[in-house]
Amino acid sequence: MSALTVTAKGQVTFKRDLVQHLGVTPGEQLTCDKLPDGGLLVRAAQPSGSIDTFLGFLSSKTSKVATLKEIGEAAAAGWAARQ
Repeated sequence: MSALTVTAKGQVTFKRDLVQHLGVTPGEQLTCDKLPDGGLLVRAAQPSGSIDTFLGFLSSKTSKVATLKEIGEAAAAGWAARQ
């Protein structure tokens, strides 16, 4: 268990291992749910938006057009890295 210190402004800083466990990077958000026992449930915020917005964002990064096979292989490789 990690202990966090509350500052005079009511802020806390999460230790690096907790942030890595949540899978968040600088600039990303966390959500907190209040539990009846006085605790909090902290999770990485789910990104909002649509797949179209995401794909549109990527289209400006390269002029290469990927085949469906290449996209599938990239997705499989990304999933395997998280296991």
